[in-house]
Amino acid sequence: MKVGIYGQTNNEITIKYTKYLIEILQERKIEFFLEKNFCEGFEDASGTGYPIFDGYEGLDKSFDVFFTVGGDGTFLRSVTLVRDLEIPIIGINTGRLGFLATVPKENISMAVEQICKKEFRIGKRSLLSVSSSDESDDFGALNFALNEVSVSRKNTASMIKVDTYLDKEFLTTYWSDGLIVSTATGSTGYSMSCGGPIISPNSKILVLTPIAPHSLAVRPLVIPEQTKIELNIDSRVDEVLLTLDSRMYTIGNKSRVFIERSKFSIRTIHLKNQTFIKTLRDKLLWGEDKRN
Repeated sequence: MKVGIYGQTNNEITIKYTKYLIEILQERKIEFFLEKNFCEGFEDASGTGYPIFDGYEGLDKSFDVFFTVGGDGTFLRSVTLVRDLEIPIIGINTGRLGFLATVPKENISMAVEQICKKEFRIGKRSLLSVSSSDESDDFGALNFALNEVSVSRKNTASMIKVDTYLDKEFLTTYWSDGLIVSTATGSTGYSMSCGGPIISPNSKILVLTPIAPHSLAVRPLVIPEQTKIELNIDSRVDEVLLTLDSRMYTIGNKSRVFIERSKFSIRTIHLKNQTFIKTLRDKLLWGEDKRN
């Protein structure tokens, strides 16, 4: 077995449990590679001799599993490394909530054992692909998002206007602080914080969730994931923010943003007895309030 490991080095707990993961892999004689920047952040990196890979170009389809150590943000950043290589990703949670990084840090040994025994299932998560009419946008090869794409105001307290088209048919004009286009995977993220619905990640749908809309009649809208979306943005200032997961870009006012389902998907590892419903109960504490 050949695995990749990625995390953030600004967290002592992450480093501690990454070393624990490495010990377990070494005991089982599993070949592993650390992401270059992550490895360099270890205090004793100069003496570790850990094998490394350098970004997307350092990975290939010979990798069987990709571990992320951190929270959901780390998991999302790992998607920019794996991209279309179809390497299954599993997240070890050293953060807080963890809808994507679902393996508790105390269960690392159990997780490795189940993976070795192939006691897991593979899920496929859809992504969004983004382009814009702004020739200065700098998405490059990272023009995709697993959780959500959002447009929002920048350097102004005034609302922005977002004319929205679905499959070239005009839907409405959102007067708001911005608009979120969320995948089913992202429904438990930013969209949920803005009043969007929670959606099972196996659902083939998207959600349009306005951010602080001016009209009370405006509500989140669920649409098929194959829908092609066009957003025409109008602001009182020269620039607006376009966010792909945790990556922020600035685009010009009057830009048109085009969003559709990406041509590739991300594969995720789900261990035995791990379900989305169980994750909801664990993370949101559903059923824990004994007053009901």
